[in-house]
Amino acid sequence: MGRVGVLLLNLGGPDKLEDVRPFLFNLFADPEIIRLPAPWMQKPLAWLISSLRAGKSQENYKEIGGGSPLRQITEDQGSALSEKLKEWGRDVKVYVGMRYWHPFTEDAIAEIRNDNLDKLVVLPLYPQFSISTSGSSFRVLEEMWRTDKELAKIDYTLIPSWYDQPQYVAAMVDLIRKELDQFEDPSKAHIFFSAHGVPQSYVEEAGDPYQKEIEECTRLIMQALERPNDHTLAYQSRVGPVEWLQPYTEDSLNELGEKGIKDLLVIPISFVSEHIETLQEIDIEYREVAEEAGITNFRRVPALNTHPIFIESLANLVTDSLEDRPCTFGQVTHPKENMKMYPQQLSWGLNTGAEVLNGRLAMIGFLALLLELLSGQGPLHFVGIM
Repeated sequence: MGRVGVLLLNLGGPDKLEDVRPFLFNLFADPEIIRLPAPWMQKPLAWLISSLRAGKSQENYKEIGGGSPLRQITEDQGSALSEKLKEWGRDVKVYVGMRYWHPFTEDAIAEIRNDNLDKLVVLPLYPQFSISTSGSSFRVLEEMWRTDKELAKIDYTLIPSWYDQPQYVAAMVDLIRKELDQFEDPSKAHIFFSAHGVPQSYVEEAGDPYQKEIEECTRLIMQALERPNDHTLAYQSRVGPVEWLQPYTEDSLNELGEKGIKDLLVIPISFVSEHIETLQEIDIEYREVAEEAGITNFRRVPALNTHPIFIESLANLVTDSLEDRPCTFGQVTHPKENMKMYPQQLSWGLNTGAEVLNGRLAMIGFLALLLELLSGQGPLHFVGIM
């Protein structure tokens, strides 16, 4: 088969506090995260949002030690995967490519080109596919393969999602059982799956399979768990004025509190590594919401990180993909060119049919931003942001 490589894809995260603002800029400059009526507005708006949100985000990162552990965990996962494949007699080099921070996907691809690989397996560390996660990274890679003749010589195969991989499910069940058994009466604990949300338009307009895959993943885990506990699935990390997948995590926590639930076990179902959304959003923010709602015993299942069964599941995904028919970029879900995504459906008290007016208002806002940059006066300077 020649020289084989595995490219692990992940979101990335700021290593230290001064990385937060440029990381946010990279995130919001991605049209799969925010899509604007006019592409030329993308970077200026990303600059504005990252400037507005940097301070709050830095405070959140301070609460978990001043930076994201995602890079180190992902590299540890890559090392563990390489060792497992070596145990199975496969000499495979593992690369790590982050979408929005170091080491960037582009850097990993440059290393892959230099290594003269014959075959590459692209494995996103997102169990469920979404156009905003795996899809965004695939879009970048697809453009590279289209424009780079040398890179195009490398045979590749994608693993779009793997939410139903048996050993992945088994690893999740193992962690859940261990945490569940810490309760005084494990059978009475309510199991709460919290998945990262996406705008509803991704599902309705682009055919994003994310919601279906999350729901099926939850069903498979509960089926394999074989416990009588009630469970809930909700979606976290909602941002902006548009409708996201529901129910929202905070709303569901309040409803469970009203029902008298006291013991709660939270499972971060769409995350395989500890990072800001598990360590800060769930462990701190949602814990406070739960306690205020009357839930007195709040526990969380840890992320998989380098769990041995999970690493074995990744190794099986790689070996199976090398033997199966290759999956290409053209076979994964792409967003429509005219798809409505935040903030194109802006919320100035207007309905979603007012797209033309919304676009004009966005243009006015952008021109006002330019004027402020040139004049040094305006509301952003007044509040000390610029």
